[in-house]
Amino acid sequence: MKQKQRLSDLNAMSKDQLQDELLKLKKEQFNLRFQKATGQLENTGRIKEVRRDIARIKTTAAAKLAEAGKA
Repeated sequence: MKQKQRLSDLNAMSKDQLQDELLKLKKEQFNLRFQKATGQLENTGRIKEVRRDIARIKTTAAAKLAEAGKA
C-alpha cells in the first residue's frame, strides 16, 4: 500500500521536483552511510528504503523523459 501511494506521488511531481527529491535522498543516503561507518546508525533498514526510493525516482524521471521524447 505504501509503495503504491509513493509511486502516485512521484508520478504527480514535475521534473524539477523529482530532481529536488533525488538530491534530498542522496544527501540522506550519504549521512546514513557515514553513520554506519562510525557505528551510530540504529535503523539499518533505512539504507535499503532510501536506495529503493532513489531507484523509483530515477525510473519515474526516465519514463517522463521517454514520454516527452515520443510526443
